[in-house]
Amino acid sequence: MNAPRPLYDLAIVGGGLVGASLALSLAPLGLRIALLEAVEPQGGDQHPSFDERTTALANGTVRAFRTLGVWNDMAREAAPIRKIHVSDQGRFGTARVDAAEQGLEALGYVVPNRAIGAALWHALEGAAVVDVIAPARVTGSELEGDTRTVHYVVDDGAHSLTARLVVAADGVRSLVREQSGIDAEHLDYGQTAITAVLVAQRFHDYVAYERFTEAGPIAILPLTDGRCGMVWTARPAEVERLLALPDADFLTEFQCAFGFRLGRFLRIGQRASYPLVLSRAERHVAPRLAVVGNAAQGLHPIAGQGFNLGLRDAMSLAEVIADRRLEGITDPGTAELLQDYADWRESDRRRIVAFTDGLVRLFSAPLGALRTLRSLGILAFDVLPPAKSALARLSVGAAQRVPRLARGLPLAGVR
Repeated sequence: MNAPRPLYDLAIVGGGLVGASLALSLAPLGLRIALLEAVEPQGGDQHPSFDERTTALANGTVRAFRTLGVWNDMAREAAPIRKIHVSDQGRFGTARVDAAEQGLEALGYVVPNRAIGAALWHALEGAAVVDVIAPARVTGSELEGDTRTVHYVVDDGAHSLTARLVVAADGVRSLVREQSGIDAEHLDYGQTAITAVLVAQRFHDYVAYERFTEAGPIAILPLTDGRCGMVWTARPAEVERLLALPDADFLTEFQCAFGFRLGRFLRIGQRASYPLVLSRAERHVAPRLAVVGNAAQGLHPIAGQGFNLGLRDAMSLAEVIADRRLEGITDPGTAELLQDYADWRESDRRRIVAFTDGLVRLFSAPLGALRTLRSLGILAFDVLPPAKSALARLSVGAAQRVPRLARGLPLAGVR
């Protein structure tokens, strides 16, 4: 006779940065939570999303991590962004945004994914209400009455569980999202990002650089110990050649593209690459299912908004669940609750996608007249305080409703 399936209030499929954050956010509410992850995190060190790539954390994200008690474990490897410098290769326009002028300590912080993941999973070890099932390969999910069933495979064979709410946090090609009937569109930008850590001749002074070139944007982000994180957008046909170059030759080509604002680049670490695609799920919810993070949307890194937007998915869902519990509604998968979450997220996502996609298209345009106009636009931005303030406000989101955690406040009912 088969053993009965365990019943959870909530099952999160995907234990990357967003999925782990959601589990940690909900843990104080007393919900019984299952977190299914394909890779054994081992404190975050071995997880593929906790690699040596870095993430620019918006101020709202930092406030949330402080409230969840994990920021101190990340802070030692966090480099503040004091200023942003924007330029257009071969043109006259430049713009600068200064945190101090906006009354901020920093415009954001750059942290290795590895450090973020390790802090989250260290905190989850103390969350008794979260059952971590890893490594586990999810093979399917379907709706069964007022629950969803998740099928998965672990070392000892195939298993299933049921939950009142299943959360798809399993990435851009989310199996759980697809099997729920939620389609997603994928727009290939025809660009590939090359990432690495650099050492430059000059100290970065905690300035983040965004430089637009014919092939796409270049980002240089400040890291601890004077290092810099590099994201170089290149045409796909060039990527294989660039990755195969010896370090010295690669740095020579990169220097020509970026310039000498940091002097000469002296050393480079291991290089990696990934294609740049805009992906959007057609909606955030299905019956007994919520979609968060990259499963909901994947953005171009041009403005560093992707992870912060995905984390706001998690924070918003946690807040809606907490508010309903305070009203006496203990089922986290009701249609009304999910619709509240979906309405909230659509506004934020629509504005952030429009902002990032618009930047990509504007700065990918080859027409000379348009390039001149955008250089003038950069110059105009540099002298318009309201424009700079609007950019700084993106650190807490583009919707009128900002999650409590992003404001540094605990969820309702959490002391």
